[in-house]
Amino acid sequence: MAVRLRLRRTGAKNNPHFRLVAADSRAPRDGRFIEVLGHYHPLSEEVVVNRERVLYWLSQGAQPTETVVSLLKRVNLWQEWVAHRQGGHRA
Repeated sequence: MAVRLRLRRTGAKNNPHFRLVAADSRAPRDGRFIEVLGHYHPLSEEVVVNRERVLYWLSQGAQPTETVVSLLKRVNLWQEWVAHRQGGHRA
């Protein structure tokens, strides 16, 4: 099963909210998911991420979407993952 880290749309019309989820790549966007890893509110630009679980899924080979990568960069988690993957530790 190929796992993707992607956004799942919630909220009302004209009031979007997204959940960051780990989901099977074959599942529909708003369909079945494995775990909720955080949320994103684009109107207030609030990003909340469970760092430990995101790093766990990345270490298990989960592929993030481009949008998720940009959100992870916003909270400095992507840089932490790249440094960890290359074997170095960033202070």
